[in-house]
Amino acid sequence: MDLSRLIEVYFNAGVAWTYLPDLLHGAWVTVSLSVLVIAAGLVLGLAMALLRLVLPRWGVEVMRLWVDCLRAVPPLAVILLLYFGLPSVGLSISAFWVIWITLTLILSAFAEEIFWAGLEAIPAGQWEAARSTGMTQRQTLADVVLPQAFKICVPQLTNRTIGITKNTALGTAIGMPELLNEAQTALSFSGNATPLIMAAIGYLIIFLPLMALAGYLERSMSWGKTA
Repeated sequence: MDLSRLIEVYFNAGVAWTYLPDLLHGAWVTVSLSVLVIAAGLVLGLAMALLRLVLPRWGVEVMRLWVDCLRAVPPLAVILLLYFGLPSVGLSISAFWVIWITLTLILSAFAEEIFWAGLEAIPAGQWEAARSTGMTQRQTLADVVLPQAFKICVPQLTNRTIGITKNTALGTAIGMPELLNEAQTALSFSGNATPLIMAAIGYLIIFLPLMALAGYLERSMSWGKTA
């Protein structure tokens, strides 16, 4: 193996320095998008799970159908449908917001199922005991049921959230200037694989701390354990 050739192709300092600003911009887009997806997806998922508590049976069935469809359809298919299909009906959305809408809806669908499973796991006696002390249904939900449900949900939520936010890389399919897209553009212009190595390192820098935070939350919110 020619070590010098390997370094030149994959770890070229000149190429790295030339395209570093572009990759940093792509990393910023990736981080910004991931934060927005996580915030909106989890809030919307929790809201839908709580809505199921008060919806009539037909409303629950409609919501379940919506959630199942979002969980079943590949994210890339939704992205392409929105980005290339909406302009035909007079709606034009930028690549950034197409990715945000798609990943937010998909994360909310998975989050809704996880939150609902957590709510169902709380024994009915918890509701009855809290109501017997004079707490309203809203107080019971906020102060007794939800804190316990969150502890049950955290492991699945964190794993699913990380998995879905990594799909920000699908933005390269519609030209969104996220990290992978910038790396591929740099590769095309330079004819060198160094930008892809930089992108891989960038994803590690972005997502390893998120995985560490997820592990911390799982440990700190586990029953009978402390962080």
